[in-house]
Amino acid sequence: MNRRTAIRQLATFFLTTASLAHAQQPKKVLRIGYLARSDAARESARAEGVRLALRERGYIEGQNIAIEYRYAEGKIDRAPELAAELVRLKVDIIVVAAGDLEILAAKNATKTIPIVMTGLGADPVEAGLIESLARPGGNVTGITLLSRELGGKRLELFKEAVPKVARVAVLYQSTSPSSVLEVKELLPVAARALRLTLQPWEVRARDGFDKVFAALNKQRPDGLYVTGSALMGANRQRIVGLTLKSRLPSMYGRKEAVEAGGLMSYGADLAESYRRVAYFIDRILKGTKPADLPVERPMRFELVVNLKTAKQIGVNIDPNLLARANRLIK
Repeated sequence: MNRRTAIRQLATFFLTTASLAHAQQPKKVLRIGYLARSDAARESARAEGVRLALRERGYIEGQNIAIEYRYAEGKIDRAPELAAELVRLKVDIIVVAAGDLEILAAKNATKTIPIVMTGLGADPVEAGLIESLARPGGNVTGITLLSRELGGKRLELFKEAVPKVARVAVLYQSTSPSSVLEVKELLPVAARALRLTLQPWEVRARDGFDKVFAALNKQRPDGLYVTGSALMGANRQRIVGLTLKSRLPSMYGRKEAVEAGGLMSYGADLAESYRRVAYFIDRILKGTKPADLPVERPMRFELVVNLKTAKQIGVNIDPNLLARANRLIK
């Protein structure tokens, strides 16, 4: 073997060895923190929706991503503690499946780890979470579902579905700033245009529902509008049960309430929102800064009506509205 051949073989050996060593190095597993307001059971549909959307983009839990779940179990005061815990774990991104207070807790816990909103809560600009929808600034971006802003549209659909509705009781959590804003400022504007009289009923804790419904039934409103909040979500089944017992037509912002027996709901298409959450996660993990990702509003909305409940409480829904519903529960 001549000197030139030996050098060539030695070079080939080193290149092959380096290539194999590189191939055997495990790929970095990206860590996603998932902060939820509710518990694991109530959060399962959204969490699974986001997981499936991430899988479509090539992110598979247990292979190239790990998800650290933290559940506040309806206790908003736990948000700062849970957010700080995710920061200590040095996750690459924090997904907040909750409202303004939890997003703010995550924002206060870190100025560097990107935070993705899943759409709960009030207008993120008004809440001071971002600078603007087009240019969020800072480390927060994601989606806003317009849950509060859709209140007027819900009242309009409610009136169309049940024309006899004139007095609407509004159930809200008085300790939720966004719910108070909706009840005190947003809904009254739409109600005046629709010639509806609103009757606000505040609830502060889970033991207050029976008392409120007992008093509410004495006034006999024509319908019930249930705002969205942590307390309302945690007591959805109880609210629906009391509403059915009172034989009240009801309007909600989430279809889960209608699936549980509520009359109707109108809100953003949640399946689409899960896909958009995965989009934000993908872009950020590939290097885009949250400040450069505009916050998105929903493009699709769902009107869901429970015909079984309508029959049970003796309400005939306007056929024209039923024809426009995205889903009818029979």
